[in-house]
Formats: sequence, C-alpha cells, structure tokens
Amino acid sequence: MQNKNKSLVECFFDISSPWTWLAFRNLQRLSSELSVPILWKPILVGGVFNAINPSMYEFRERGVPAKQAYMHKDLQDWATHEGVKIVFPPSVFPLNSVKIMRGCLWLLEQGLMEPFAALAFEAYWSEDQDISNDSVLVDLCEKTDTNVEGFFAAIARQAIKDKLKANTEELIERGGFGSPTIFVNKTDMYFGNDRMGLVREAVRRG
Repeated sequence: MQNKNKSLVECFFDISSPWTWLAFRNLQRLSSELSVPILWKPILVGGVFNAINPSMYEFRERGVPAKQAYMHKDLQDWATHEGVKIVFPPSVFPLNSVKIMRGCLWLLEQGLMEPFAALAFEAYWSEDQDISNDSVLVDLCEKTDTNVEGFFAAIARQAIKDKLKANTEELIERGGFGSPTIFVNKTDMYFGNDRMGLVREAVRRG
C-alpha cells in the first residue's frame, strides 16, 4: 500500500476493552481508505488505571446505575452498527491481559500482529473465551499460524515485558488515560471509538 497521506497515526490499545475492538476495526478501514499506516502500541490499560485513573474501578463497582445501564445500551448499539456481537460483561471480566498484550507486542515486531489481535478480540468479546488462559492462547496461535513455542518463549522475555511497560508509561506521559487512545501527528489526541470521525478529519488535514 502506497502511503500517500503523510499523517502519523498511533493507537495505544489493550484488547480488554470492547470499545477498543470497535476502534481497531475502524482504524484498519481508515488505514486502507486513506493510505495511512497505523502505528499500533500495545499497552496494559490496568497499569494506566492504577497510575492515574483509579476512578474507573470505582465506577465498575459503584457507578451510577442509570449511567451504567446506558453504557451497556450504547455498547450494543455500536455493536449493531458495526455488525459484530459483543458479550458484555464476558464471563472473565476484567481480563488479565498481560500475556495477550505481550504476544501482540512480539507479533508486531514481525508484522503479524493485526490478524492475531483481530481474532483475539473476537474470541474474547464475541465468543466469551478467556484469552488469558494458555489453552486459548494456543488455539489463537494455531488459527493464525503463529509458532506456539515462539509465542510463549517471547512473552516470558524481559525485553518484551519492559517494552509493554514502556508503552504504558509513554501513554501516561503523553496525557492518555485509557484504551483506545489515538494520536494524530504526535500531539493531537483522541480517546475512544466514538471519536473516529474526528480522527478521520485530522488525518485528511494531514
């Protein structure tokens, strides 16, 4: 794909967010339509919450019932709009996404991350599979022709652990507070799938 658009688009993401799945799909379309690559940056969103956004945990436990009910409706409206099934909350929630995000980081280095992440999003959010479970990770590897031994060896490597931590800290340093966070040309920040129209306009401006 020839890169005719000179915009830089970065996406800090964690598979443990359903809104991130929607944004992931939309960014892939945006990349194809506007000929702009996406610089994917796997993070641990739990690390972000722990550091700067602990109110997210309080909202999950004791949030305003009416607001939570609307959030569920809003998510299903978006799922219908995108033509996907989203089970919320899934059986395992919140998700320990450490292994899956380390794996995404390793596959990113090889240019193989997107198909694996797409299948992992679907497994967790549509099929209600526990993608923190090793047997499910093996299945995802096999379905995407990912070397299983290589995958598990990689996610145990200190360099991968350090890079995932560094990505998470970078997001915090740049003013982000959750997933998905999208930057256009380094400083123009957008949060959430529902800002995708604004992201598209910013990319078109270049």
